[in-house]
Amino acid sequence: MTATTAATATGTGIAQHRRGWLLAFVLLLLTAGLVLLGAGVGSTGSESVLKARHDAVALQIVWDIRLPRTLGAWLAGALLGLAGAVAQGLFRNPLADPYLLGSASGAGLGLALALALFGVSPFATQWLVRVGLTGAAFAGAVGGVLLTLMLANGVLHTLRLLLAGVIVGVVLGAARDLVTLADPDILQAMQAFMLGSTGFVGWTACGIMAAALLPALFVGWVLGRTLDGLALGEATAASLGLPLAFMRAALVGVLALATGAAVAQTGLIAFVGLAAPHLVRSVVKTTHGRLIVLSALMGAVLLTAADVLSRWLIAPQELPVGVLTAVLGGSYLLWLMHKRSPRGSSL
Repeated sequence: MTATTAATATGTGIAQHRRGWLLAFVLLLLTAGLVLLGAGVGSTGSESVLKARHDAVALQIVWDIRLPRTLGAWLAGALLGLAGAVAQGLFRNPLADPYLLGSASGAGLGLALALALFGVSPFATQWLVRVGLTGAAFAGAVGGVLLTLMLANGVLHTLRLLLAGVIVGVVLGAARDLVTLADPDILQAMQAFMLGSTGFVGWTACGIMAAALLPALFVGWVLGRTLDGLALGEATAASLGLPLAFMRAALVGVLALATGAAVAQTGLIAFVGLAAPHLVRSVVKTTHGRLIVLSALMGAVLLTAADVLSRWLIAPQELPVGVLTAVLGGSYLLWLMHKRSPRGSSL
């Protein structure tokens, strides 16, 4: 490598590093604005948070309903964005999403079984039953991932792991549908879960998701070097002396924890985990460690913005946020495919 080439590469790296910091700053500014906006938008109308201080009822609505819902949307989006970046790096596939390992179908089956046993809707339950439903969804998500790992004989073969995840997703999804058919009373609750909703997220759910986000973000950032090595190929990663089996298992654990925590609280929210890493990569080229952090911020902003829109578009009613993210995220990916198709490049 000549001195000129080295200087150019160094200059490009510095520019991308600065762009990454700028993107993080912009996303944090958007976060602050969206949180304030989300705290002031709801079915009873729109008002500023400052005005709500002088009205006890409005203050209670903001503090007990709108603020935890907005923060919950941010946390769920961060978990899904993080999981999407990990999944795409782990499988070396830009179309990988957080639900590839069967976590979504497992969560749906766990919730369906819990609803069938409780015999009630999660939106009319007491706190203890609500926690039981959330725990069942999380346990189902983790169980789906564990079943995928069993079928794939561990994490050594990425393609086998991917295929096992697809099979487990189909089988557990069919089992969920059978449970729903056997007990039609749970159909409405399951529909709300499948469409995705942040409307029932409270402070407890925020605490659970925050407790999952912090370790997942830290481990994902630390293991970003493993994903950088895998991007160069299996042989190259092994030649770098990386303990691939252990690190893959840790990354799968991060993927399961982040996805399970988000799905258990908000249901199935499509395209956030898929689109967030793409949006980050369209702005900055960076290592996987930074990509994971930026994708978490991007996913958080995307889902928070979608949550605010879902409340505002047809107020006083609201759209399921999962439907809105599917429409917007799917439209973005279709546009991206159309934009790049003449050159024959992939996503």
